[in-house]
This record gives sequence, structure tokens and C-alpha cells, in this order.
Amino acid sequence: MQIHLANAERAAAGAMADVLEPPPPVDYLAWAEQNIVFSERESQFSGPYNRSLFGYFDEVLRALSPDDPCRIVSLMKSAQLGGTVLANIFVGGSLAMDPGDVLYVHPTADNAARWSKMKLAPFLRSTVGLASLFDAKSRDGSDSVLYKERRDGRGALQISGANSPASLSQVTMRRQVQDDLAKWEVNSAGDPESQSDSRSRAHEFAKIFKVSTPLVMPGCRITRNFEAGSQEFPYVPCPHCGEMQVLEWDNMLAALDEEKPQKAHFTCTACGCSIEEHHRPQMLSRLEWRARNPAAKRGHRSFWIWSAYSPLQSWERIAREWLKAKGDPASEQTFVNDTVGLAYRGQAEAVPWEALRDRAAESPYARGELPGGALFVTMGVDCQIDRVEWQVVAWGRERRRWIVDAGVVPNHISDAGCQEKLDAQLQQTYPNSARRRIGIDMLAIDGNAWTEDVWSWAKRHPASRVIMVRGRGEEHVPLIERVKRETDRYGRRLKYSKRFYNFAASVLKMALYRNLGKLDPLERGHVGLPRGLEDEFYRQLTAERRVPKRKRDGFIKYEWEKDPTQANEQLDCHLQAETAANRLGVRDLADAHWDRIEAERETPPSPEQGDLEDLLARAAPAPAPAERVPPAPVRKPNALSAGLNALAQLNG
Repeated sequence: MQIHLANAERAAAGAMADVLEPPPPVDYLAWAEQNIVFSERESQFSGPYNRSLFGYFDEVLRALSPDDPCRIVSLMKSAQLGGTVLANIFVGGSLAMDPGDVLYVHPTADNAARWSKMKLAPFLRSTVGLASLFDAKSRDGSDSVLYKERRDGRGALQISGANSPASLSQVTMRRQVQDDLAKWEVNSAGDPESQSDSRSRAHEFAKIFKVSTPLVMPGCRITRNFEAGSQEFPYVPCPHCGEMQVLEWDNMLAALDEEKPQKAHFTCTACGCSIEEHHRPQMLSRLEWRARNPAAKRGHRSFWIWSAYSPLQSWERIAREWLKAKGDPASEQTFVNDTVGLAYRGQAEAVPWEALRDRAAESPYARGELPGGALFVTMGVDCQIDRVEWQVVAWGRERRRWIVDAGVVPNHISDAGCQEKLDAQLQQTYPNSARRRIGIDMLAIDGNAWTEDVWSWAKRHPASRVIMVRGRGEEHVPLIERVKRETDRYGRRLKYSKRFYNFAASVLKMALYRNLGKLDPLERGHVGLPRGLEDEFYRQLTAERRVPKRKRDGFIKYEWEKDPTQANEQLDCHLQAETAANRLGVRDLADAHWDRIEAERETPPSPEQGDLEDLLARAAPAPAPAERVPPAPVRKPNALSAGLNALAQLNG
């Protein structure tokens, strides 16, 4: 009988080898190819992740791996370019290959919950390497909307909102994603970006992925991060001469034939030859990222990419999007942000009010008149404690507008006399160039203060003519959006919610101030000014400026500020009138609709028709001389009989 004894020295060496053996490399690219499968609902390129289509993301994923020494990776990009897919690969690959805790921060808690339900949950179910690692509907708290933990407890994903300082405290994370960074707003505890960054301070080799479409400069967070990093741009070779260059929007714009957007192309900066869209796959196969600030690469790698590189968008569509946005600053901002992937340089202040006053003095139309082309009329109303101010604005093709009139109704909006006068103002009509009188198509009244009092007046009029509005200062909110929840203290939905709208006050101010500088009356977005308005109107219209404000935590935020000695109600009224126009859909009317409205409102009335006021004036009997007036009062014909008599005279 033989007894085999283990070699203690060999066993110890084997155990030591297992301990010292380095873990397998964290290769996000290989993991994506093996695990990511797009459905037809998610992408037009359904099937496994294809590096040949999205090769420009390879270097970003390499930068996110532990093999790259950088701590922060920033991606400034166009919208709908695949940033969420990159973040999913980073999060999913980390939890699968190198388990640990991951923090994923969205602009708000609502955004976080929506992403978790609509994006993350399907991703975990459909990804081969993740489905077996996570429980669905676990009862021990390891699976919830904002928290996902691996079955073995070796890693977890916490999902937070930047507007919630509590969710950004008392956690330590080795990896994190800061999504839609440009939309983050200062919360009650200060700067959320600094709070989130500090969650990874305890890890020497942490990775923080900052990804976003930019917004407005100065103040755009993702632009600031891109400029602080390595500033890596995608260079591709000219298909004709091989010169490496960046495909830039200004290059395409310079060669754009507005009559033939389908022929949109770039021009080689070296040989001058045209670079067509069919050359794109060939160029992308040789794409290189080149840093303009290489000294920052060890600590912070930053990348920029835009729609022209993506197979998800054609160059013709880019050109058509520009032609649709051209001339309208609010639309141009959206194009620059979402399509070009750059921050918009907004108009921080208006043209000097004296210049506007002098221009109005030479205007071809007077206060209270509608010039040619003014087809829709809206009114904005701003409520103050002792008065209600209003402004009437007309709208035409090519997003041109004309200020028509402005005024003040004394007393608070709750006063019966004030409400009656505002009723009368709503019924006011204005003569146009075709001798017709056009009334107010829609009125928007500020409902942010004295909401119940405003509602007591607004509900007397149909929702098709009167809406309540309030401005929001963020630069990423829609131009107009219905208020989602407006309830009383008992949780009951308030009746005015159905006609209460938020609007993007900051975006509209920047657009207005840029448009006020346009001198050509035919230019898209031009603002017409009438003769007859007082200097105070122009002072109020130009009362605000966008300035940096340093907060208590040292963070700088850009806000609109006015001179404390100068009122600004007419600026607010103008934005409210524009919101009423946006509610009518004036921004995006088809040419056929404009043609119909123009035929209705700018065709002179026929002699047989006449305006009712003209007919009544012609039908009224001439006053008799004073000495011939009989002692008994003469009964005058009523309006109906006068109109009928006038029509009879015309017919016979």
C-alpha cells in the first residue's frame, strides 16, 4: 500500500501563482462584440455590435479601460449619435468583467427612473453577459428602479439624479457615468458635478465618463470639460489626396447649394476636391483621433464627434435641417447643439435701446397697424401687483414678426374693472394693409404669480384663445410644454392645468436679442418696430443681460439679470406673445397653410362686401342743423337695420 502525500511546496507555489496572476484584461470592445445585440426597435442597424460602423468609438472605449491611465473621459457629441450605447457598454462591461460599484447620474431623478425602466431594464434582459448576473424583481432590495445589484454581491449599479444631493452622498464609487452633463442644474447643496466627482475620490484608479450634447456658452459643462481635456478630434483622409483633416460644419456650409441640399459635401482643405457622402465609409476606416492638448491625456481625455461621421444620418439631412433652422436663432441653437455637437454662442444682451427707437422712427407702419405680411396676431400679458401690462405682436412667413402695440391696464388682475378692460383689449382688432381688421388669435397671460386670480379671468374665455404660461430659465427645456402636474394641497388636479404651459424664457430671450439686430426686413426672423411707441417701451424690451453669478459654493452659473432701477415687463410680454404664437404652431406652418391665411386676410374686401363698420357709417343719417332739430328725439335705426339698408342701397 502506497500513500501519496501532497507536495506542500508545490501546493503553496500554485496558490501563490493563482493569487499573483493578473486578472484578464478589461476589453470593452471585445465584450461589446460578444454581448451587445441591437433590435430593430433600437437601431436601423439591428444585430450584433458592429465596430466597422461605429469605429470612431473604439478609442473612447479604450480610454475607458483600466489600461489607459486617464481618470476622466469626456465625450462632447451630437444628439442621437450612440452616447447611451457607449455608456451601457462601459457600465455593463464593468459589472461583468471587473465587478465593483458603479454610479450613473442623470440630470434629474425623473430622468434616472425613466432611463432605468426604458433603457437599462431591456439592456440587462437582452445582454448575454448580464442576464444571468442580475435578479429580476428581487424581494431583498437588490433590484429596484434606482439600484441593481449582482446576485453574488460583488458589484452594484446605483442610479441617481443630479438634482438630488442626498443621492450623491455617502457612497464611494470606482466608476461612474455623468450623462447629459450639460443639462445639470445647481441643486440645494451646490454644484452637482463636484458632488458626483467627489464620490470617486477615494479610488486612485477611478474612471469617470462624462457624456453630453452641448448647450450654450458661456457656461456649458460638457464644453468646459472638453476644453480642459486632451481635445481629441476625428481626422480622416481625403479620398483624393490623402490629406488628414477634420470634417467641419463650416466647410460643408461654405459649399452648400441651398437649391440642391441633396448634393451637400465637403471640400478638401489641401487639394480642393469635393468629398462626397459615398466616400464616408472609406474615410472612416482610416479615422485617427488627434489631440490638440496632448499634455492633458494622462489625466483627462476628451473627444468630440458630430453627425457627419455617423452612418445614422445622411449629409443631405444635415443640410435640410440647417435650411429649416437658418435665420431663426432658437432653431439655429438646436441645430448647432444637436446636429453639429457644439455649444451655441448666445446673444448675451440686446441692441442698445436708442438704436431700436431710432429705427422705429423710420418705420413704414404706425403703432396699432398691421403691415403687409402680418397674418397672425397674438398678445402677451404680464401681471404686476398694481397693473397688468400687455403687448400685441403680429407674425408672418419666415418667422418674421412685427410689434403692433403695447399698453397698461391699471389695478390688480383680480379687480373686476381690470378684468373688464382686459376683456375689451382681447376683443380689439387692428387694420392691415388690405383694409381688413384682424383680431387677437391667441393671448398668453403670466400664470406664475396670482395663479388663481389669473385663472378666474382666463376661464371666461375659450382655451383656443387664452392660455396661461410661465417661463423657465433652463436652456434645455422645450420652447413650449404643457405643465404636467398642477395640484392643490389635497392632491386634486387643478382645472387650469389643461391650458397651463411652461416656455423656455432663456432661449427665447437670446433669440429675440439676436433677431433685434437684423436690419433687412426680408431677413428670416426680422423684428418690425412701429412708429409711436415711447422710449420706455424700448428700455424695457432690452432690460436684461446674461451674466455670470458666483454661488456660495464658488460655482459660477449664468443667469439673466436686469438693472434693478429698470422695469422689464414689456420683455416678458413679448416672450408670452411669442409663446402664444408657438402654441398656434406659427413656427412650423406649411406653405399651403400660409397661402390660405394670406388669401383670407390680405385679399381686399370686394365693394359688395365692405367692412361692417364702413357700411354702418355710410348708412347712418347725416345730423340735421341745430335749428331744425325737432323737440322730440328722433329714433335712430339700429345696427342691423342700418346694415341691411346699406346693402339694399349697394344692390339697387
